[in-house]
Amino acid sequence: MNMPIVDARGLEPPEPFEHAMEALANLQAGEQFTLLLDRMPHPLLRLLERDGYRHDVSFRDDGCVAILIGRP
Repeated sequence: MNMPIVDARGLEPPEPFEHAMEALANLQAGEQFTLLLDRMPHPLLRLLERDGYRHDVSFRDDGCVAILIGRP
């Protein structure tokens, strides 16, 4: 099974946050997805921390922020 990718690059706020929230709402226990963004989403990271989602931030060579997000 391929892991879903939510590509929110090139979108203006609050669209990237809205796309991430939609993907989170559809995430089942044990599932994960990758979120691609142009910048570090500090409000989203605070929400993920608060709500107990697993997440791992990495920076791609093209300057994109990639966040692997999983529901425990």
